[in-house]
Amino acid sequence: MFNTILIANRGEIACRIMETAQAMGVRCVAVYSDADAGAKHVQMADMAVHIGGPAPADSYLRGDVIIQAALDTGAQAIHPGYGFLSENPGFVEAVEAAGLIFIGPSAKAIRAMGLKDAAKALMVQAGVPVVPGYHGADQSDDLLAAEADQMGYPVLIKAVAGGGGKGMRLVETPGDFADALASARSEAKTAFGNPDVLVEKFVTQPRHIEVQVFGDGTRAVHLFERDCSLQRRHQKVIEEAPAPGMTDQMRAAMGEAAVRAAEAIGYKGAGTVEFIVDGSGPLRPDGFFFMEMNTRLQVEHPVTEAITGVDLVEWQLRVAAGEAMPMTQADLSITGHAFEARLYAEDVPAGFLPATGTLTHLQFPATARADSGVRAGDEISPHYDPMIAKVIVHGSTRAVALKRLCQALAGTQVAGTVTNLAFLGALGQHDGFAAGEVDTGLIARDLDTLVQQPAIAPQHAVAAAMAISDLDTPGQDAGFALWQPLRRTVPLAQDEDDIACTVEVADADTQHWDVDGTRVTAHRSQGRWRIDGHPLPDVHVAGGVATVFDNYGIAFRIIDPLDVATSAAGDGNLVEAPMPGLVKAVFATAGAPVAKGDRLAILEAMKMEHVLLAARDGTVAEVLAAEGDQVVAGAALVRLEEDTA
Repeated sequence: MFNTILIANRGEIACRIMETAQAMGVRCVAVYSDADAGAKHVQMADMAVHIGGPAPADSYLRGDVIIQAALDTGAQAIHPGYGFLSENPGFVEAVEAAGLIFIGPSAKAIRAMGLKDAAKALMVQAGVPVVPGYHGADQSDDLLAAEADQMGYPVLIKAVAGGGGKGMRLVETPGDFADALASARSEAKTAFGNPDVLVEKFVTQPRHIEVQVFGDGTRAVHLFERDCSLQRRHQKVIEEAPAPGMTDQMRAAMGEAAVRAAEAIGYKGAGTVEFIVDGSGPLRPDGFFFMEMNTRLQVEHPVTEAITGVDLVEWQLRVAAGEAMPMTQADLSITGHAFEARLYAEDVPAGFLPATGTLTHLQFPATARADSGVRAGDEISPHYDPMIAKVIVHGSTRAVALKRLCQALAGTQVAGTVTNLAFLGALGQHDGFAAGEVDTGLIARDLDTLVQQPAIAPQHAVAAAMAISDLDTPGQDAGFALWQPLRRTVPLAQDEDDIACTVEVADADTQHWDVDGTRVTAHRSQGRWRIDGHPLPDVHVAGGVATVFDNYGIAFRIIDPLDVATSAAGDGNLVEAPMPGLVKAVFATAGAPVAKGDRLAILEAMKMEHVLLAARDGTVAEVLAAEGDQVVAGAALVRLEEDTA
């Protein structure tokens, strides 16, 4: 076994690898950018090396600098994690040329699966079923459009390189094909340096089911399937294992196909073979099609670990060190059911826009496994993926595991940035999902219901006001009554609404509150406060915000009564950057007319492209940003002329 390994990654996956490696007695070397100098993975490591600026191209994608760091620190091997250099065959070759071991598949295997078109041709030869589509080298617009017409709409445009939903567009009608193609190519070139795409028939009511494989370079085993159908913008949200509705016959067919795929390329290490499955009826052995193979450890690997009892990172280290595969196919079995929910810093009602901010509070319930690369006090940086954590639960049955997931999400506490926690909670309680009726279109169909804001009751405002005024602290209420008037107002705001909370302290254990005309009583019994009979929820106060940890977290702004309220009307005609990012393209021209819904600019942030549209008909008065500009959140990009209608 290795003495020392370097982890060529950051965040959650770097911490996850260290946990297993250090438990095995292996020293871990971390690498970090300027933005990550105080990051959790740096503090966990036995040694850490600075590798450059905050942008990935200046740090985590600098293979030569990372290899030199491994050599300088005496590391014998490099674990790539996922993302960044994990599926870069040139990096693998450079690692091996330096006399180091790459903890993962060979460069040849990565190349074989790195381009989706070539991979599908290889899978046909290996007898693995594939989705009908065009995977050719001719990338002319007219040919791609003709192929789409021939196979029939809807079709899916996909980048031939990479994954994670980047460079992927669903096209419903021929008239939308040209714009979708241009957008997919642009995003693919930015994300992977390769604008080439393929076009596939879109399977109606598709399910995304993938099979975890592990190989030793000659033979492979599968560790059963995961269902990853709950997606938004082609990115996974909640994963589970095993897949609901899976039959023994289908599991055997998919597992055998995945093993054939892995053995066809001499795969070594952990990998995932992804399939599109026809979910329009019961699962059947002839209803699945190869989509792609991810030649790395997947984000959702913990659910496989939970149902098999296998530590996949330990397997990676042991096989890379030359040991035999720890188990045979006959040794592997499924126990119970597991779910993983991805907790992100993102504004769900605004269209899942990635968010930034400083985490002022972060706490997970002890009943769940939480894989996270951040802690309270850490910043969610605009330079990297905004994942906060993965919340993983296991139960004896799917129903039990789902209840535990809902409880874990309800008990998760986050403050300092907006998150998708309430959205995850709504998904966990979705009737169709609870019944196992999952497909990749579920979120889009029920989006309006799933993004509804949690209900806010008067007791939530009282809980915030009590925390702000220290009236939830023993002894503070008596002092309050002695030197303050018997009535006091605590002004708050929730979103754009001001809330007036007025309190009368009756005695040491009783407070009467008025919340915008609603009477609420807080009473303390046996040392614990209750508000109208409800237990006082936890509250965190920081940075002028009180976050009440009920209904997935409700944030109240604290209004200082000494502040003078000022406001500016604004011209209402500005198109602003919703987050920090790079202006990828500008379509607006001063003096040109625009219609509501026209594309004005594209902002690239958090590894995704965000199209900014005209909110109304009008004329462009001024273009305030140019392609290539790096802008902050709220920066004015385009201004329309005053609407005189």
